[in-house]
Amino acid sequence: MRIKVIGAGLAGCEAAWQLATRGIDVDLIDMKPTEFTPAHHNSDLAELVCSNSLRAAGLQNAVGLLKEELRRLNSLIMSCADATAVPAGGALAVDRLAFSRLVTERIQANEHIHLVSQKIEEIPQDDVCIIATGPLTAGPLAQAIAEKLGAPLSFFD
Repeated sequence: MRIKVIGAGLAGCEAAWQLATRGIDVDLIDMKPTEFTPAHHNSDLAELVCSNSLRAAGLQNAVGLLKEELRRLNSLIMSCADATAVPAGGALAVDRLAFSRLVTERIQANEHIHLVSQKIEEIPQDDVCIIATGPLTAGPLAQAIAEKLGAPLSFFD
């Protein structure tokens, strides 16, 4: 079985990683480095565009507890965040460039993940796929998703 993951941000990279560590072949598809949104600045995967903070780190709150659960589940994102952490009080913050570079290196080194640079404009109909494009979804794909769901997408921080 081969699964397509559309979007190589945090969610897409994590989904591809989790599938690959279970021996499932993945096509991880992202429009970078061929095309960028105004928010993107480099060609690496999982680029943090708004902040370097992944919020609270302590186990006494839901956000910190979720991070610990992800660590215990072999999370690529948490492993890379921990490896590139910078001082930030009670938060988990990372060196954004080092974080994205490390995620990219680990994805590229995984034999089950095939990176594809392609702008997807419609939802694939004949393949199993995960759409993990988030708030930076390119126009035609965002429209196709909205049509499939019957409502436009909304994202909240």
